[in-house]
Amino acid sequence: MKNLKLKAARAGMDLSQDELAKAVGVSRQTINAIEKGDYNPTINLCISICKVLGKTLDELFWTEE
Repeated sequence: MKNLKLKAARAGMDLSQDELAKAVGVSRQTINAIEKGDYNPTINLCISICKVLGKTLDELFWTEE
């Protein structure tokens, strides 16, 4: 499942995938894969992404099913 919330939050802060990746210590391809739904990040990576984007885990990674 695509993570459009992550993509929107990143874009809202005017960050490229590469800039976010560098801020959290992963590759641009990892951020791309998370946004496309091809990679399930670790909880530590999720927390790092949330801190950089100023969002909670629920705001970026919780899905209502």
